[in-house]
Amino acid sequence: MRLILPMFAFLLLAAPASAAEKVRVQTRAPFEKSTAALVDAIQKNKMGLVTRANAQAGAASRGVKIRGNQVIGVFRPDFAIRMLKASVDAGFEAPIRIYIYENEDGTATIAYVKPSDVFAPYAKPDLDKMAKELDAIFARIVQDALAAARKPAP
Repeated sequence: MRLILPMFAFLLLAAPASAAEKVRVQTRAPFEKSTAALVDAIQKNKMGLVTRANAQAGAASRGVKIRGNQVIGVFRPDFAIRMLKASVDAGFEAPIRIYIYENEDGTATIAYVKPSDVFAPYAKPDLDKMAKELDAIFARIVQDALAAARKPAP
């Protein structure tokens, strides 16, 4: 009994205070069109596509077919400079990831964690200010991607 209570207390202390919720939006457009629209929206909003992990390509290289599934890392040098000035430890969080995956019906879902939630644990006012700016940019990226994905092909 003496060991159980301290172990339980340790687990409570180790658990995060609250998990950040993901922003999740279904596009109602095909995955490939939605992915292209997302990449265009990242560029339109003057952000950099820093990384791109393509799970379906990786699976295909092993002879396995899976639905579309990509993680896109998004950031920009001026934000990186501000982030590192506020907190070098926060560099672990960059680039901010946007996850796009193909649903069973062939449409896509776009998901990301708001930058303000990503950077909140660092509790740095300059980082919080930057993260709020990024919140607006990421919301615009997703809205622009949704609008572009809904447009009929010319």
